[in-house]
Amino acid sequence: MIKKLVFLCFLLVTSITFAQKGSGIGIKGGLNYNSNGDFDNNFQNITENPTKNVGFHLGLYGKIDLGPLYIRPEALYTRTQSEYDSGDLKISKIDVPLLLGIDIIGPLTVFAGPSAQYILTNEFEDFELEEAMDTFTVGAQLGVGFNFENFGIDVRYERGLNENEIEFTDIALNRVDARQEQVILGLSFKL
Repeated sequence: MIKKLVFLCFLLVTSITFAQKGSGIGIKGGLNYNSNGDFDNNFQNITENPTKNVGFHLGLYGKIDLGPLYIRPEALYTRTQSEYDSGDLKISKIDVPLLLGIDIIGPLTVFAGPSAQYILTNEFEDFELEEAMDTFTVGAQLGVGFNFENFGIDVRYERGLNENEIEFTDIALNRVDARQEQVILGLSFKL
């Protein structure tokens, strides 16, 4: 499945030949391969590492062209999921990356920057959770992309920078680390 997705993305990228120029706005969406931090059951002295899982993101972006450099703010709705032996943790959030990029050769670009994140909801299968310790957190993104006339594709790595825990309402001494680590595959279309 992943090989077919990569091959399809490669065909789309190679079929478009004009480099994207100028400022603009557009829509963006894609898949996230992510995990949260450990689930700690301090009552039984058990710590579980999560299994990575696929989520998605969808939103808007802008591009401010500064010659070979550009600034790219984004506003995205993101849904992630991590699997533990005790259940699945699902988090919905708003991500607002502010990326600084540089055009390398032709359509090839690299970028990096901070990402502000606001947690909307968190759910753990069959358990009640309190709100995250911090509903507003900060992460960092680093990536590479190919930008064409009206189409772009990028791959980026994101890591949450500040600690953030969610405690269980019904079970004392249980908490899960809500700090995310993810690889993000995004497609963007300039309007």
